[in-house]
This record gives sequence, structure tokens and C-alpha cells, in this order.
Amino acid sequence: MRTVAIIGDSKGIGLALREQLLAGGDRVIGVSRTGAQAPGEYTGLVFDAVAHPCDLSSFTDRLDGLVYCPGTISLKPVRGVKPEQMLEDFKINALGFLQSVQANLKLLKAASSQGGVSSVVGFSTVAVQTGMGFHASIAASKGAVEGLVRTMAAEFAPDIRVNAVAPSLTDTPLAAALLSSDAKREASADRHPLKRVASAHDVAAAAAFLLSPAAAAITGQVMQVDNGMSAVR
Repeated sequence: MRTVAIIGDSKGIGLALREQLLAGGDRVIGVSRTGAQAPGEYTGLVFDAVAHPCDLSSFTDRLDGLVYCPGTISLKPVRGVKPEQMLEDFKINALGFLQSVQANLKLLKAASSQGGVSSVVGFSTVAVQTGMGFHASIAASKGAVEGLVRTMAAEFAPDIRVNAVAPSLTDTPLAAALLSSDAKREASADRHPLKRVASAHDVAAAAAFLLSPAAAAITGQVMQVDNGMSAVR
């Protein structure tokens, strides 16, 4: 049985991923500021992993996977971006990811030393690869996530694989204000070649794949899950 930690599993993509992994027979350790409960092999912890590194060594002796889900959606024109907003977005998206991996690196290496290859998954955004107005702060901080993914993949190979998923706007509580009416939802769907808005389960499925043995040959990559927005016109 694999043990996977999900930082930020109380809602949205993290919740969807937790459900998928538990259904697949994995043990999940969930970390969130509000806490969560779930049937099966699940341990829910109340902890702010952005404010403080979250060392899970008191709860397991190995981690086959670590997923960092916290993120932000800060949409402002370049002229309106404040330094404090840039710093807050960087702290939540990039620094929290980095320190979560640092705090649990021994657990990830322990899984690899027992004959496996552990996996780390972070989250970027389509706005890093595809320039989009009003995305300066979020694109900058998620661009840092992509840089961390490639650096970690280089340093940790061959024992730990590190990848990221880059969705476009996804139907989660974080994006609720941007999808709060039929008109907004239709306009968002129309901006995508596949004419749909991704669900949390769509994006979680990509993360679950990157955690799985089926992705054994994949590291240092950013998987675009964006209904074609980054590649198709």
C-alpha cells in the first residue's frame, strides 16, 4: 500500500485527488488548515503548511508521494500589482511547495530506499506558458513553481520524480467568483478549444497519473491540463 501526503486536501483539486487515491487503495495523509475526515486509510491533520514547514515523520516512516495543492488566483493589471500581493502569492504557491518538500525529503527518500521511486507533484497554471493579461502575480509565482520542479527533478533523480500539473481555470471553490453565473461559465468555456471548464476531478486525475507507476518515465515535466488553451487555436 502506498502512502501519499496531500497538502491542501479539504476542498477543490486536493479533495478530488484524495477521493481518487483512497478509491484506488492508497493510504492518504491529508493536511489542511480546516481539517477533513474520510473513510478508509486516511489521516486528516489540521496544520498551516504555508506558514510553517509540515514534517510528517510522526505519522509515517515513508512517503511514496507528496502533492502540494495550495494556490491563489490574484487577477490585477500590471500597474495595479502591489509588492505585498506578489510576496503573498510567492509565499503560498512557491515557498510553501519548497518547504513542504524540504520537510519531508527523508520520508520520500525512505520510500525509494525500500525499492520504489517516490513522486512529488506541484501545481502551476496555463498562464505561465501562455501570456495572459491580469495574471502578473500568479504567473510569476507559478513560474517559480515550474523552476523548482525542474531543479528538484534534477537533484533528486533517480530516487524521486518531480512534476507539476498546469490547469486553466478550474471549477473549484477558489475560482467560484469567476464562475458564479451561467454567463461567466459559458464565456470561460468558450475561451477553450474544447469549449468546457475543467472539473477538479479532471485535474486531480492528471496528478494521480503522475504519482502512479504508469508515469515511471516522467520527471521534470509540467503537464498542461487546460482543455487545449495553451496549444490549440
